Amino acid sequence: MRSSESSPRVRPPQGSPLSKIRLSNAVYPILIGLAVVAYMFYRDFDPAVFRDLRVTGWTVFWLIVAVLFIMGRDVGYMIRIRVLSGGHLSWRQAFRVIMLWEFTSAITPSAVGGTSVAVIYVHKEGISVGRSSAIVMLTSFLDEIYFIVMFPLLMAIVGFDNLFDIVAGGGVVAKGLIMFALVGYFLKLAYVLLLSYGLFYNPQGLKWLLMRIFRLRWLRRWYRAAYHVGEDIILSSYEIRRYGFRFWLKSGLATFLSWSSRYLVANALVMAFFSVSDQFLLFARQLVMWIMMLVMPTPGGSGFAEYVFTNYCSDLIEVPVALQVGAATLIAVLWRLVTYYPYLAAGVIIFPRWLKRNFSKAKRA
Repeated sequence: MRSSESSPRVRPPQGSPLSKIRLSNAVYPILIGLAVVAYMFYRDFDPAVFRDLRVTGWTVFWLIVAVLFIMGRDVGYMIRIRVLSGGHLSWRQAFRVIMLWEFTSAITPSAVGGTSVAVIYVHKEGISVGRSSAIVMLTSFLDEIYFIVMFPLLMAIVGFDNLFDIVAGGGVVAKGLIMFALVGYFLKLAYVLLLSYGLFYNPQGLKWLLMRIFRLRWLRRWYRAAYHVGEDIILSSYEIRRYGFRFWLKSGLATFLSWSSRYLVANALVMAFFSVSDQFLLFARQLVMWIMMLVMPTPGGSGFAEYVFTNYCSDLIEVPVALQVGAATLIAVLWRLVTYYPYLAAGVIIFPRWLKRNFSKAKRA
């Protein structure tokens, strides 16, 4: 008979990357986001924004479209991870891995993300360590390829001036953020080039290079982590060389679906309550904004994302200029509520159950 007392909380093994994941960490991005939003509402919000708001059939239509884009984001990820696993992951397993991965990304800085523990998430679903490493490496690789290709393409289409020379909140904002975008982009480009060299050409050589770099005194504390990354690259390289054109096409299209759907959520939310002067430019600016978030130390870019969206995209909302920042603040809050906080909630529900299933004493016995 099961004891009436509550079972002790299950903890992952000491030294595991999972040991750094705490449900309490979900509180920090919420507090940061709320603090920034409260500041923006206090500084810029004008109640007159609500004066002309009307809930019409178009409002409902665009809210439904926003929900479809949210679903498209996760469905794209699920399709991709099933393709990368060769169909070994069921839809339910794919959903669980994606939710855990997104939760980890939401409570860690954008530059870290959830990839450090994603191998464990995939491996615990019955995939070998080598295959799990390959899946995570390829997922990261495909994500970065999307940014590397789309950033210059969108810049060529919409123009540099439209992408960066804007005025919001009474002063030039985007000019001061160009450096964030360029630093983030070149970090991604360097990562892709380095990873491509290791995955497709010389995995042993890349591991050797990592070991040499992380023997430096100020990097030595991360030497063990770099060693494991080198091992993952070697294991992944053996897996990747077996893949053909159809594999890359399907996984590439799934990546395009997930990331494009992620950005189009904001477009749909703006259309639900206001109008957008240039839908494509709003999409392009969100991609640039995501690259900027790479260099932000806050969990999931919390606070920074709300602030930048409000100031970087406000001029595209078709309301009187005096109300643009206030309208953008409202949309920024709705946007983060539907694209960020649900993953915190999902992780708080799924993560403890996943730990119990995989790391309980009964499981280890």
